[in-house]
Amino acid sequence: VIAHPKYQESKRIAIFLSMPDEVQTEEIIKDIFKQGKECFIPRYKPQSNHMDMLKLSSAEDISSLALTSWNILQPSDDDTAREEALAGGGLDLIFMPGLGFDKKGNRLGRGKGYYDTYLERCMNHPRGKPYTIALAFREQICESVPVTENDVPIDEILYEDC
Repeated sequence: VIAHPKYQESKRIAIFLSMPDEVQTEEIIKDIFKQGKECFIPRYKPQSNHMDMLKLSSAEDISSLALTSWNILQPSDDDTAREEALAGGGLDLIFMPGLGFDKKGNRLGRGKGYYDTYLERCMNHPRGKPYTIALAFREQICESVPVTENDVPIDEILYEDC
C-alpha cells in the first residue's frame, strides 16, 4: 500500500479504522502522518446511510475517539471542531473496506450504502471523485458480488499476491 503510486501522490487520504475481521490499517495511518499527508476517517450516522470523513490530527488522536454500538471508533456526534473533507479541499484517495469484491471493481459492503452515498457526494465536489482502493484478503475476492444501480465501482482492489 505504502509503495502504491496513487498513495504516494495523494495528500488528502480517507481510511477506515479497521475492525478485527478487516485488513488492519493502523500502520498505514501512522505512515500517512509520517509522510505529512492529511488523514480523514469515517463518522457514520446511525439509522441513515450518511457518512462524513473527518480529519484526524495525529495517529494518537484515535485513542480519543468514541466506540459506537458497532464497536467502531469514530468522532462523536458533538465533535464539531474537525474538518469534514468535502467541506474543505476534498479527497485524493479513499481506502475502502468490504466483505467481498470481484475483479470488475464491485464491492459488497455491510448493506447500508455509506461509501456509495459518500462517493456520490464526492462527485459533486469541485475536485470530483477521489481514487478508490479497497483493502482485501485474498479470500474476499469472488467471481461476482451482487450489485445495484446505486453501487459505485471501486478503482482498484489490493490484496496479498494480487
